[in-house]
Amino acid sequence: PGVIPVPRQEQGRKVPAVSVETPAIPGVSGRAAPAGAVAFGVKHTEGVSVDVLFRGRAEPEPVSGAGARWPLDEGTVLRFSMSRASSEVNDNKVTVSFYAEGGKPINQAGVFLTGVGISLDVDADRDGVVEKNSPNKASWAWGPEGHGAILLVSCDKEFPFIPPSDCDSEPVFSREGNGSSNPLSPKSPLSPLCGNPEETSGNPDKRGFPVFPFPADPFFGQRYVQVLGRRKLFHAVPYPGGAAELHFFVEGLRFPDETFSGLVSIHVSLLEPLAEGIPHSPIFTDTVVFRVAPWIMTPNTLAPVNLLVCSMKDNYLFTKEIQSLVAKAGCKLKVCFGYINRGDRWMQDEIELGYTQAPHKSFPVVLDSPRERGMEQLPVKELLGPDFGYVHKEPLFEATASLDSFGNVEVSPPVSVAGKEYPLGRILIGSSFPASAGRRMTRLVRDFLYAQRVQAPVELYSDWLAMGNVNEFVTFVPSSDKKRFRMLLASPAACYRLFREKQKEGQGEATMFKGYSGTDTKRVTINKVLSNDVLAQQNQYVQRCIDWNRDILKKELGLLEEDIIDLPALFKLDKQGKAVPYFPNTVTMMVLAKDLGIPKPFGPVAGGECCLERRIRALLEPLGLRCLFLEDVASYHGSLGEVRCGTCVQRRPFAFQWWHFAP
Repeated sequence: PGVIPVPRQEQGRKVPAVSVETPAIPGVSGRAAPAGAVAFGVKHTEGVSVDVLFRGRAEPEPVSGAGARWPLDEGTVLRFSMSRASSEVNDNKVTVSFYAEGGKPINQAGVFLTGVGISLDVDADRDGVVEKNSPNKASWAWGPEGHGAILLVSCDKEFPFIPPSDCDSEPVFSREGNGSSNPLSPKSPLSPLCGNPEETSGNPDKRGFPVFPFPADPFFGQRYVQVLGRRKLFHAVPYPGGAAELHFFVEGLRFPDETFSGLVSIHVSLLEPLAEGIPHSPIFTDTVVFRVAPWIMTPNTLAPVNLLVCSMKDNYLFTKEIQSLVAKAGCKLKVCFGYINRGDRWMQDEIELGYTQAPHKSFPVVLDSPRERGMEQLPVKELLGPDFGYVHKEPLFEATASLDSFGNVEVSPPVSVAGKEYPLGRILIGSSFPASAGRRMTRLVRDFLYAQRVQAPVELYSDWLAMGNVNEFVTFVPSSDKKRFRMLLASPAACYRLFREKQKEGQGEATMFKGYSGTDTKRVTINKVLSNDVLAQQNQYVQRCIDWNRDILKKELGLLEEDIIDLPALFKLDKQGKAVPYFPNTVTMMVLAKDLGIPKPFGPVAGGECCLERRIRALLEPLGLRCLFLEDVASYHGSLGEVRCGTCVQRRPFAFQWWHFAP
């Protein structure tokens, strides 16, 4: 071992330093002995270690004592190694003395040694500090006992003139706003990489993960010039000599996807010049491996940070109600005004908010859907910025309308399935399966979600819906008991049971849609709903579609019936045979900690209260939840959407660190 790294302390977190490791020096065999020699002795300088290896012995015998001698048997080998890098050429020496029978000295052989220290080091044990020559730095393993360095994707934007993920820009500047010396920004997502090379060459994965050195600029704070990247896969570094250290930083340019596993290798090689015009020959190579941190979705059970909603001409009262809900939940409201939303109100369909994480840093990342509508500029203009990342998967062909909207992507809370733990939950994706033909999510987005690996997706059947989104029939709410959550499913069967109960209680003439601002003003009672055979057949079909998904969800999420709550819902089929809500769909709710923003269903009013609201309260309030029913008919339901479709919630990251997961 060479220089011991000393961590620097910056802003409360440890920033790794450099370490040096010396490769073993090949030994000299006994064939170099003169004629008549039967024994030998060894002397060496302080910076050298010498072992004697005898044939048939597994362990070497260390050289000790000035007068020690060994028999010169066939197969005897001396092995030399250096304990530190040399301060000058030939500053260490090994001398071998040969002896004849009776101990008479015959001759001596000497070897001059120059120790060159070289090592490429990373934070392989994931504690935020680069350790010296970790034995695990050249591989990557999942799990709590795993190892391997982690690389963040540089997908945020520190300054307007620096584009995100721009690996081809040569100089990168940062004005030190708070005294930090990290490259790019005071809170850069770059990962440290350390080395001590002589005539070294770096060769990153061809996917282009740029490497920056660590110089300072007195006028611009820190200035970092890219030395490796997509356009430059090799960089030569002169040997600085002795125990000098060089610091490099690495950034990822893309998340794992269908063509990229997420693993990146970087190599440093020690090269020796032989003669003018002759290529340098390699002497030693060291390798480190990074895994690019995945994009992670956040379920409803995590604490809310920000709620995003569009400001429209017809949703002023809705937005005012949301302000009260946000205040109770202790999060913030961010309103997207018309100059940005351009008449598009479907916030949840446009974006999904998640995060990415490494041992030294985490930050939120917005995933932009391939749905190109009025709100397409929102993620870049309103969200992308310092420590807020952005990723967009743009398919080659036009997106498949609603199935490519992010209302069709949900994520469960942490679950355990047949002994397999999913501590970050599982992503739910709507699809046309099991139908033979139909709409599916764009493969590019679907493959991206699978490639993150830490939230193994489950595909559900959602094509029976007109909008085709999974959040129209399934969602999750937190609970204060041991299970920690419940899964909510839309249930026509539960609605029919409730209406029959009310009919038996003599409330069959209770009227629905009182105060409803929709276009259908016909008087609808419980008796009329129960006597409508066509509606009953349509909802029997819908219930079978939901039951198909129920079985999948129970199996893939490891759920029991007691973990599921059926919320009353009714649907009707449009001219294409696709289901739309008969009244506002309460499953498509907004979850802010214990506060629920639920679409007001306008159910039959019996005893001065909507029986649907009363039943939903009875189901959810025992879990420690608070229900607020929001009138969204004019602003959302009338356009085949609900509260959840018009909002999006940024949540706190999981406490669980994703690299401890074992896919």
